[in-house]
Amino acid sequence: MSIETTHLIQGSAAYRRATLALFCAGFATFALLYCVQPLLPLLAGHFHVSAAVSSLALSFTTLSLALFLLISGALAESWGRKPVMAAALGLASLLGIACAFVDSWSHLLWLRALLGLALSGLPALAMAYVGEEFDPQSLPAAMGLYIGGTALGGLLGRLLAGLLSDIGGWQLALGGIALLGLLAMGLFVWLLPASRHFTAQSLSLRGLLGNFALHLRNAQLQRLFLLAFLLMGGFVALFNYVGFRLAGAPFNLSSTVIGMLFTVYLVGIFSAGWAGRLVPRLGPRRVMLGGIGLMLIGVALCAGPWLVLVVLGLGLFTLGFFAAHAVASGQVGQRAHGAKAQASALYLCSYYLGSSAIGYGAGYLWQHAGWLPMLAALALVFVLAAWVVRKV
Repeated sequence: MSIETTHLIQGSAAYRRATLALFCAGFATFALLYCVQPLLPLLAGHFHVSAAVSSLALSFTTLSLALFLLISGALAESWGRKPVMAAALGLASLLGIACAFVDSWSHLLWLRALLGLALSGLPALAMAYVGEEFDPQSLPAAMGLYIGGTALGGLLGRLLAGLLSDIGGWQLALGGIALLGLLAMGLFVWLLPASRHFTAQSLSLRGLLGNFALHLRNAQLQRLFLLAFLLMGGFVALFNYVGFRLAGAPFNLSSTVIGMLFTVYLVGIFSAGWAGRLVPRLGPRRVMLGGIGLMLIGVALCAGPWLVLVVLGLGLFTLGFFAAHAVASGQVGQRAHGAKAQASALYLCSYYLGSSAIGYGAGYLWQHAGWLPMLAALALVFVLAAWVVRKV
């Protein structure tokens, strides 16, 4: 049997099982990670903290995820893909359940940081698995489906968190999302085919640092890492504080209604796969620039005083983000020269560092300057992202 026939080819049963498994993994990761976002106003009120400080419930998670991605990505070059990803999902779900039983702000932050550490074993490995196991012609569509799973996880995590919080408070919301994570883990373990193209490397600090240095010297990867920082940072920042904006005058929306607005994530599920299919025809640079253009239009519409404009803006913003992110993610695997898990880890480290840094910084602007100055700053972030894409 030729090497090519051992790869997962679009249309085969193994391809469908693998993409569904990765969809479940992406779903659980983003649901566990971002379920606190619509709960930030409730957490701020319950623990008597400011809007910017309440965002630490997310920023601590993304920061620990970013930092430990580098370690887990390196270890996975020796330990394999599927076992580490399954363990990461299970541990993160258990920590999510523990978050529902604390009544101390510092304890909640520690648990959320540990949850980010646990999840660090999943995103880079999923991207590396796609790069190794899928036929090159099938790779963009497979990566799009994985990113689509993250979009659905972000949607349902936020939507269900809003609904459950109105029923039983933020505790029920966090516990319920964590139970969904355990279910997703079971499906993932059952569906995902074992790796066929993974070659274990012996654990060597010198070798690991050498791989990181190799990727950091790659100019194309450097630009993709910066792009991830800017796109994810701006994306998370807008969704962190739009809940505060909509909970206040003139909107005065409830947690449930605010959570329902995250149904705009449905367009992310569509746009991630759609962008992957456009790449062979238009090229990655044009697709990414188009996605960033939609994000800028979305930011502009969110400045309006009418709810319909804000919702439309969030929809276009989400459509553009997932299109750009899906294409950029696929480019990392193609432009890395070996040690793909570590290349993916560096990309996602930048991605989540942006979430932590820009997400918190935007909260400072929201608190001290207001909504419109915060949106203007985010627009500048995306203009810079477009400039970076032109150099990729």
